[in-house]
Amino acid sequence: MLLNSLNPYTVARGDDIPDAVTIGDVILSRSDVLGAATSVAERVARADRVAVLAKPNATTILAIVGCLIAGVTVVPVPPDSGPDELAHILRDSGAQAWLGEAPEGGVVQGGDLPVVPVRLHARSWHSYPEPDPSHIAFIMYTSGTTGPPKGVLMSRRAIAAGLDALIEAWQWTARDVLVHGLPLFHVHGLILGVLGPLRVGNPLIHTVKPTPDAYAAAGGTMYFGVPTVWSRIAANPDAARALSGARLLVSGSAPLPVPVFEQLVELTGHAPIERYGMSETLITLSTRAAGERRPGWVGVPVRGVETRLRDENGADVPNDGESIGGLQLRGPMLFDGYLDRPDATADARTEDGWFKTGDVAVIDPEGFHRIVGRESTDLIKSGGYRIGAGEVETALLGHPSVAEAAVIGAPDSDLGQVVVGFVVLREGLGASESDLIDHVAAGLSAHKRPRRISFVESLPRNALGKVQKKLLGE
Repeated sequence: MLLNSLNPYTVARGDDIPDAVTIGDVILSRSDVLGAATSVAERVARADRVAVLAKPNATTILAIVGCLIAGVTVVPVPPDSGPDELAHILRDSGAQAWLGEAPEGGVVQGGDLPVVPVRLHARSWHSYPEPDPSHIAFIMYTSGTTGPPKGVLMSRRAIAAGLDALIEAWQWTARDVLVHGLPLFHVHGLILGVLGPLRVGNPLIHTVKPTPDAYAAAGGTMYFGVPTVWSRIAANPDAARALSGARLLVSGSAPLPVPVFEQLVELTGHAPIERYGMSETLITLSTRAAGERRPGWVGVPVRGVETRLRDENGADVPNDGESIGGLQLRGPMLFDGYLDRPDATADARTEDGWFKTGDVAVIDPEGFHRIVGRESTDLIKSGGYRIGAGEVETALLGHPSVAEAAVIGAPDSDLGQVVVGFVVLREGLGASESDLIDHVAAGLSAHKRPRRISFVESLPRNALGKVQKKLLGE
């Protein structure tokens, strides 16, 4: 089964977990989850696809588990979707109903779909056969950085393969307690953060919001967070020290700044696990629970994954720890394609079947990977040099006055592109443009130094903490 811990025969033997899912003030045992989700399954079993407004609450979890039991495809919808994005997701996905609740505005924003309620205290013990592994469990919409969001088709087989690879890499067991407060409409918070513990059989504590105090009070053994979360925890020494009893601190969805990595080591005694993935691939690279953890590197391929680097002409890029190339990969946890977009699906794959991630990376001789960034925004070509924006950002973050930094390539008539930095200064500290340019030049090659620095109050980020560099470029 995809959700091993919900096996009704296990529950019947009395192996129930009284606090299998804690989300906010709601605590559900494993039999509560099974009974309530099966009740949901009975109400939606004849549907093909339903939309779930993925708020951080128990209703969302029961709705999604109910669909997995019944073999109904789920379309997770970000609760902060604007009207245009919402209309596109509903129209493109072909969702037949809202499961749980519809957005405020009802018919205007919700597309005039019926609403199927989810009742937390309903119970059913009807038995459903396990759906075929090839069945599409989720249509997850991308961030839409290159046009309207595309629907990523993710099968049960891919999800199981991806979770099992992480269970092995992180030595994840039923004795763990997972804590996070991440959104439930994305791979990190939903597939890893909800389906992971349900598959393993360990308790989940979802803090609703990923605040330092909430994480400190949870008492978990594994914590998931995006870099923004870890930056805030590192800035709160008392909260950080409260995590010293944990087993793993896992960071993903965006690069973790090296200074934050080092602060967490100092305050918690733990070097964070860093990993890499996408909606289309789940998690394909990770450092290991029992392996080396280097700041700024996302580790080696998980079980079943192969990677390679290619240049703009499709030629091999050496794994020498320095050469930058487009990251391509293949493995059992990849998506089945984009919904009704055969052209985009074909464009995303090479002729010999590898997935083109659109990211640029470096691989060292031991197989460790460092993600430089997106090929479209983070590979800067200046005066014949190939410069990774991430390397310059790391250098800027090493300056004591810099709290946040983002780097882009700006058009230049002479060099093609020049390196431009956007910096948020730490409160009460100052630095000039020349100070920061000289700081980068002192640690990196001269051609990698920023030609301009803009000081800003904040960087534009999406819900997962990723900097939206297209907005900076504009």
